[in-house]
Amino acid sequence: MSVNLEPGWLAVLEQEFKKEYMVSLRAFLEEEKRRGVQIYPKGSDIFNALNTTPFDRVQVVILGQDPYHGAGQAHGLSFSVQKGVTIPPSLKNIYKELEADIPGFTPPAHGNLTYWAEQGILLLNATLTVRAAEAGSHQKRGWEQFTDEVIRALSSKKKNVVFLLWGRYAQEKAALIDETKHHVLRAAHPSPFSVHNGFFGCKHFSKTNELLRQNNLHPIDWQIPA
Repeated sequence: MSVNLEPGWLAVLEQEFKKEYMVSLRAFLEEEKRRGVQIYPKGSDIFNALNTTPFDRVQVVILGQDPYHGAGQAHGLSFSVQKGVTIPPSLKNIYKELEADIPGFTPPAHGNLTYWAEQGILLLNATLTVRAAEAGSHQKRGWEQFTDEVIRALSSKKKNVVFLLWGRYAQEKAALIDETKHHVLRAAHPSPFSVHNGFFGCKHFSKTNELLRQNNLHPIDWQIPA
């Protein structure tokens, strides 16, 4: 695992790469590779969320749990898949809520959310790697400690970031966020198993733009180009 990190993030996180948990995580990933295990996303995309959304530009955080574990899906952005790959059910439901919430939104025919990331939405998974076809296989190996530090850094060093926490797992991360400085929006997860428990109708996308405008920040253009 080579680390090629956006300078703003590197300044904030550099010490993490020297800590024991990260040394252990690196050794684990190297052993997986030595054994011929297929890992997603590819190495150059592991830190894609941080590299696509520089620290100084983060306005919104959408927190996921694990990378997709199917071939060609994961590319380092939560809920996002590469073009040409079937849109996952949770992302289809995100698009449905956007249609209901944002006037004129038209779902694209793909699931690549890079356009959002480039506007300042940090699409962060709590775990940054996974074995092929084995959901959750790299959990509790150290990634969560690293991504918790990402959230803490945003909380302590920035203000008026909008955190979208969907589902119980993401909402547990609220403990890391100073809600006197930031905005936390909570809803059910967009998974088909929970989407009707409060994700549909949450209006998080229009609420996010309203909060950004109130703080003299640029609203998000949610419409994803074809």
